[in-house]
Amino acid sequence: MQQRELAGFEDMGDNSCSTQLIDGDGVYNVSGMENFMKTVKLGECGLSYAVVSIMGPQSSGKSTLLNHLFHTNFREMDAFKGRSQTTKGIWLARCVDIEPCTIIMDLEGSDGRERGEDDTAFEKQSALFALAVSDIVLINMWCHDIGREQAANKPLLKTVFQVMMRLFSPRKTTLLFVIRDKTKTPLENLEPILREDIQKIWDSVQKPIEHKNTPLSEFFNVEVVALSSFEEKEEYFKEQVANLRQRFFHSIAPGGLAGDRRGVIPASGFSFSAQQIWKVIKENKDLDLPAHKVMVATVRCEEIANEKIASFADNEEWRHLEEAVQNGVVPGFGKKLSSILENCLIGYDMEAVYFDDSVRTSKRRQLESKLLQFVQPAYHSMLGHLRSKTLEDFKARFEKALESGEGFATAANDCTQSLMSAFNEGCKDAEIEQASWDSSKAREKLRRDIDAYIASVRKAKLFELTSLYEEKLNKALSEPVEALLDSASDDTWPSIRSLLQRETKAALSNFALALSSFDIDQTTIEKLLTKLEEYARSVVESKAREEAGRVLMHMKDRFSTLFSRDSDSMPRLWTGKEDIKAITKMARSASLKLLSVIAAIRLEGDKDSVENTLQLALVDVPNSSTSNRNIQPLDPLASNTWEDVPSTRTLITPVQCKSLWRQFKAETEYTVTQAIAAQEANKRNNNWLPPPWAIAAMLILGFNEFMTLLRNPLYLGVIFVAFLLGKALWVQLDVSGEFRNGALPGILSLSTKFLPTVMNLLKKLADEGQRPTASNTRRNPELDSKSFPNDVNSTSTSSAASTNETSSNSTAASSNVTSSDNGVEYTSPIKQR
Repeated sequence: MQQRELAGFEDMGDNSCSTQLIDGDGVYNVSGMENFMKTVKLGECGLSYAVVSIMGPQSSGKSTLLNHLFHTNFREMDAFKGRSQTTKGIWLARCVDIEPCTIIMDLEGSDGRERGEDDTAFEKQSALFALAVSDIVLINMWCHDIGREQAANKPLLKTVFQVMMRLFSPRKTTLLFVIRDKTKTPLENLEPILREDIQKIWDSVQKPIEHKNTPLSEFFNVEVVALSSFEEKEEYFKEQVANLRQRFFHSIAPGGLAGDRRGVIPASGFSFSAQQIWKVIKENKDLDLPAHKVMVATVRCEEIANEKIASFADNEEWRHLEEAVQNGVVPGFGKKLSSILENCLIGYDMEAVYFDDSVRTSKRRQLESKLLQFVQPAYHSMLGHLRSKTLEDFKARFEKALESGEGFATAANDCTQSLMSAFNEGCKDAEIEQASWDSSKAREKLRRDIDAYIASVRKAKLFELTSLYEEKLNKALSEPVEALLDSASDDTWPSIRSLLQRETKAALSNFALALSSFDIDQTTIEKLLTKLEEYARSVVESKAREEAGRVLMHMKDRFSTLFSRDSDSMPRLWTGKEDIKAITKMARSASLKLLSVIAAIRLEGDKDSVENTLQLALVDVPNSSTSNRNIQPLDPLASNTWEDVPSTRTLITPVQCKSLWRQFKAETEYTVTQAIAAQEANKRNNNWLPPPWAIAAMLILGFNEFMTLLRNPLYLGVIFVAFLLGKALWVQLDVSGEFRNGALPGILSLSTKFLPTVMNLLKKLADEGQRPTASNTRRNPELDSKSFPNDVNSTSTSSAASTNETSSNSTAASSNVTSSDNGVEYTSPIKQR
């Protein structure tokens, strides 16, 4: 017996799985109960199970009855060893081959000598425990004890009934009185006596006010059976027990022994419920079964919910879905997740279906809330991927629409509507049936992202469009403005103004038409048009400022062009007839005109006095010798601003103009000096006759020589030949051109060219003498004299070029000599500078 108690769980070679639930000291065997429930699979029974217990005097054959009635294997008393306590505490076993699952509790016998007369607390506690957890309570009693006070367990029943009255809403338990060792007294006579005694006990019990008039049938079903003596009529006893066993089949069905039971605890919560009931009984507290039922339901439903949450977290399908949604959009996400959640909730409903409705529903809501909270990050991740994918699809489709030539606003609206509809469909696909989550925030964020992208693309496109028209305006204005400023006349700024207005108007018209496809407000369009108009003006002003920075170069170019070329744009020849002073004044006036034109921006068409001021200050300078020496005239250019020109439109200040004019005159002075020198040299070269007094002296002093020549004509021939040779050498050596650069350079150059030139002349004469007479024809002497020197000149020039650097310079100088009817003329050396 002691070994059996220590084991707590005993495998007796059958399926009854006997287990000690409560030991003799009142300690509840938690682990043993859990093992028992797992072994008999009680948790799977739901409400389809029954609990049968037995109470009665010690050594009254309770265990024997249970073993024969339910095929259990409780330990029985050995009569040959004497009558003593066999069952200690409360034992638990499973009834074999009876449906539904029936749990049998064998209670320690009452009125035992081992506990003594005063130790009846455990008897009452175990009896109350049996009534609280059992559907059917067998009360084992001897037939000859009917009518007695103590032996019939009347004091115990009275105490139990009193305690039961303290229950708020007791279970309706079936009390099956088993009369053992039935005598000859018929059962029909014994049963009324027994029922009468029970009714008296019930009536004598002090009841709460709410149950003062409650009949016994409201709390208990009373059944009575009688069995023959096991020792004297064993076969008959076994037959009666077998008949009684049939009543326990489907005992919880309507009409069965416990067909009208109430407040049943689901099988999965039986262990916890029994433990809590025993705890309350041990602490001698009021046992409120409805509150206990709620408490058990709460604890058990929480356990089931926690199990389902853990099971959901380990669910392979959920894990795959969670992993997939981290990487991108999962088609059918909502249906898949809803199905997993529904299966989890169905599992909870199946396990918690028999618990208190309010508790079960409350815990189900909590379970659903926790599950939704658990899967919510995956749902948000799904929406995030869906939003990102929709945004990328929008970008691709929008870009493709723009490339195909579709209008910006039309493409933006069509793509937005299409992709937002696709996103809404995706949100519906991701919706979880158990949740009422709102995807409006994700939708609003997507719309903000799309609007932001459209705004960025619009900004980029507007920038490209603006840049395109700015480039067109820059191309249309820069070169023409530069050309107009370079020409610098009275019509320059009116022409620039007309050009600016024409090109700006055309550009603004086309630009406004292009902007109409962007669906932007009128204020923005006006700002863009104003910006483009200002840009066009800035192009003109920028080009004007650029040209103002090069005004000195333009002035020198204009002066050089007008000074060095005539009205037909031919190079000017300084023959001595040109009025260099008038030409210089004309060229400088034109340069001054250019300076006055570029000095200020005149896009508004306002008149100013810049030109007059420059003319007065720089050209029409009063003669200081004729003016009053005591009065110093005011300088109109001694200022940083023009009189009628704002500083914002000033390109060259008066002070800068004065400085530029001074520099201009200094840099063009050399050109004028060279022209004057060339003109004077030309005059000298064209005057070959000596002075009259020299001619008269020659005639007087050379009269004898002249007469000698008349007397000897041969001298005339020699002189003529010498003249021809001298003339040829003069032309070939370009004596006048060599001495134009100075006496010493001329002598040095002629000294290097003299001998080669003489040799070429002699060679030419020799070649002419060796020609056949038949091939010679009569030539015009004048033509021969002209062509001969040219050949000599070519030869001498070639020889001189190979001699030295000095000869090369003189040859280059001689290239400026040209023939004319009036003699040798000189061209201006300005362009060769």
